[in-house]
Amino acid sequence: MFGQLSHETEVKVGASKAWELYGTIKLALMVKEHLRDAFVQLDILEGDGGVGTVIKFILAGGLSYKEKLTKVDHEHRVKETEMIEGGLRDMGFSSYRVRLEVVGKEEEDSCVVKSTVEYEVPDDDSVDLSIVSVKPFADIAEVAKKLLNSANGPN
Repeated sequence: MFGQLSHETEVKVGASKAWELYGTIKLALMVKEHLRDAFVQLDILEGDGGVGTVIKFILAGGLSYKEKLTKVDHEHRVKETEMIEGGLRDMGFSSYRVRLEVVGKEEEDSCVVKSTVEYEVPDDDSVDLSIVSVKPFADIAEVAKKLLNSANGPN
């Protein structure tokens, strides 16, 4: 069975400015610095933020997982990651992917950041789907929005 959840956040900066954060390793570094209560540890195991980069996350409560960047499309401002080890994969999920998209609006100083979680599970009832949430990505989007809207933007 396939499932999908999405969240959108409007940001009052241009899409190019938002992509400077979302399209690079700066996003992971922002999470590491500003969301320590939820993401207690974040280690970049390999790569520099491009396709193939592997990041290990340890969440509050001890759950850990590794994700791999599978797509970074600068032209369309789309980044995709796949959970490759631990986390929901250990709980019976066949796959768990996250897509981040920065979509420009007609106003040049505004864009929408869309976070989409896609997952696959066996067709039986062995997996608890209530644990799937876009809340972590909504939280990331809110922190990113504050940084992007600040005078200096993300460092």
